Amino acid sequence: MTRGYRDRCDAGKVLSESLAAYRGDPQAIVLALPRGGVPVAYEVAQALGLPLDVLVVRKLGLPSQPELAMGAVASGGAVVLNDDVLRYLPERSDALERVKARELEELARRERLYRGDRAPLDLQGRTGIVVDDGLATGATMAAALRAVRSLGAQRVVAAVPVASPEALERVAALADEVACPKVPAYFSAVGQWYEVFDQTGDDEVRDLLMRAARAGDGRVA
Repeated sequence: MTRGYRDRCDAGKVLSESLAAYRGDPQAIVLALPRGGVPVAYEVAQALGLPLDVLVVRKLGLPSQPELAMGAVASGGAVVLNDDVLRYLPERSDALERVKARELEELARRERLYRGDRAPLDLQGRTGIVVDDGLATGATMAAALRAVRSLGAQRVVAAVPVASPEALERVAALADEVACPKVPAYFSAVGQWYEVFDQTGDDEVRDLLMRAARAGDGRVA
């Protein structure tokens, strides 16, 4: 099978071509979903001359079925809930608050790790371009888009190099715009479409964010 991209950097450069309309837009900000989305988003931000930041999203798993999301918490204090799943909780259960407290603590830890002492997200009235390295189910991106909307973004764009048709349809229902150069009919995993798909480490995330912060137009907002 012919691979779609050489690596995440290559994917970001290709993806930026689909987002050319936002080049130099003073209201737009690129939001990377760590960790794998950061190298892609870095290339997008540099190509378009836009600021870069991370959007950390943590799933709120149902205690009895952790893979089933009751909702999610995200950078900036956003909380989105899934009423269809919450109905499985017993009445007066404090499980949601316990899970939320735990995930908020982990989210804060990761934000300190990635952002350091830089200011938190300010998306009010802006265009948030949310970038990941691909969509298999679209669940994390869906939570991220809802979070960005709840933080006051005027326009929300989902941008990925590759996605399954089902995931893209799910995300398109939540975004004002979707950018995705490759939507293969036969999709088993995101890594299938990369020649090199090594795990992105925390050190790489911090390095790319610091490089973006020093790059003038590509600074972290």
